[in-house]
Amino acid sequence: MKLVFATNNLNKLKEVQEMLPQSIQLLSLKDINYFNEVEETAITLEGNAKLKANDITIKFGFNCFADDTGLEVASLDGKPGVYSARFAGEPSNSENNMQKLLLELENKKTRKAQFRTAICLNIDKNQYIFEGICKGEILKEKQGEKGFGYDPIFKPEGFHQSFAEMSAEEKNKISHRGIAIQKLVRFLKNYK
Repeated sequence: MKLVFATNNLNKLKEVQEMLPQSIQLLSLKDINYFNEVEETAITLEGNAKLKANDITIKFGFNCFADDTGLEVASLDGKPGVYSARFAGEPSNSENNMQKLLLELENKKTRKAQFRTAICLNIDKNQYIFEGICKGEILKEKQGEKGFGYDPIFKPEGFHQSFAEMSAEEKNKISHRGIAIQKLVRFLKNYK
C-alpha cells in the first residue's frame, strides 16, 4: 500500500518511517513533487491535521495522512498548544520556542505538561482521526542532544531522562506521535 505522509519535516518523516510495517510504502511530499506549505489556520490540532491531509487528497487523489502536534502546559492554560511550532513567533525556531517557554514557567509551581498528536487519515474517501498523548513535565533546563522541537526540555512521566536523551526506538514506544502512529498502524493492518 502506498500512503503519503503530508509533511515537510524530515525528522517526523524518519520517525514515522521507522514505525510503519514494510508493507506500507511511505511517500513524502517531496516524493510527489509537492513543496507548498499548507497554512495551519485551524484552532485545534485535529483541524490542522485535516487541513493538511485534505489538501493532498483534493489536489492529488492520494490516500494520505497528516499530523499536528502540540505541547500543552497545565499552568499556561494549555499553551502553547496548537501554536507550539511558532510559540516564539515566525520564523519557527525550536531554540527560541524552548527559551520562551522556560521563561514563562520561571515562577510557576507546576511544570506538568503533555504532548498531544492528532493524525488525520484520508483513505478510500473516508476520514479517520487518531490521537496520542504523552504526559510529563517541563524541565528547568535542556537535557540531551537527540530529537527535535521541545524534546530537550520534556521529561515523560515515569522516566528520568528527557525525550532528547532517549534513542529513537525508546522515544517511539512512549511518545505522543508514537502512540498515535501505533493506532494508525493497527488500523491499517486490519484495513480491507
